[in-house]
Amino acid sequence: MAQALHQSTIKSLPLLARGKVRDMYAVGDDKLLIVASDRISAFDVILDDPIPGKGQVLTELTEFWLKKLAHVLPNHSTGIAPEDVVAADERDQVAGRAMVVKRLKPVMVEAVARGYLIGSGWNDYRASGKICGISLPAGLQQASRLPEPIFTPAAKAEFGSHDENVDFGYVVDQVGQELAGQIRSATLRLYTEAAEFAATKGIIIADTKFEFGLDDEGRLHLMDEVLTPDSSRFWPASDYAVGISPPSFDKQFVRDWLETQAWDKTPPAPRLPAEVVEKTAAKYREAAARLMG
Repeated sequence: MAQALHQSTIKSLPLLARGKVRDMYAVGDDKLLIVASDRISAFDVILDDPIPGKGQVLTELTEFWLKKLAHVLPNHSTGIAPEDVVAADERDQVAGRAMVVKRLKPVMVEAVARGYLIGSGWNDYRASGKICGISLPAGLQQASRLPEPIFTPAAKAEFGSHDENVDFGYVVDQVGQELAGQIRSATLRLYTEAAEFAATKGIIIADTKFEFGLDDEGRLHLMDEVLTPDSSRFWPASDYAVGISPPSFDKQFVRDWLETQAWDKTPPAPRLPAEVVEKTAAKYREAAARLMG
């Protein structure tokens, strides 16, 4: 198995931030280097054990979808090789797992599209019959396919907290009617086109979240990671059934194992057994292989 990268240590560029998975560096004033590490988080806690190869899978899938969906709206890709912006002895840290992207002004709203009733949406539906203010038909079950995909935004939470589902009015208040409408339209179109493609590969995309940013002219761009197992719920169509939470191509093995441990879901998390690490890595690889061929 490839050597895992828990944290990048690029010294030739200024470090701007570290997220749960990505490390971000400045490339001049107008570009960023985003390095996808092999870190994995569960229940909003970053684990000590990385998943080898995970960062490469996330980067490959994001680049794949950015090309496939480029006709829908512009994106942050520059096409610059990450190896060209770091020192020679740092190239192994970025090869296959990093992107040089445009520096955009982030839109501070999680743009979520749902095609199926699962996760927090299922919880909200059971409580109120609605998700993010959208009324849904009575009698739906867990994992039911929705009559049509819906835009269910979330307010970005502080690091370590859960994003909170909000209604479309919240997005309008944050960014204005015109931009809110653009974001909703783009989110639903991106999701619909991706879900139709994934279905031909035997994968159901139950839901996904997109990140958007604005350039200096105020044009909306797709940015950050796109349609990966970390930002989406991918289900194998062969295992799909209504009334259960179908298995997914992501950190399910990690979450399931952690749920069996005596752990209060605050740092530090228990160390992962090698078997759980390998099974999780295999799921990420399988998702990429199925989608990209």
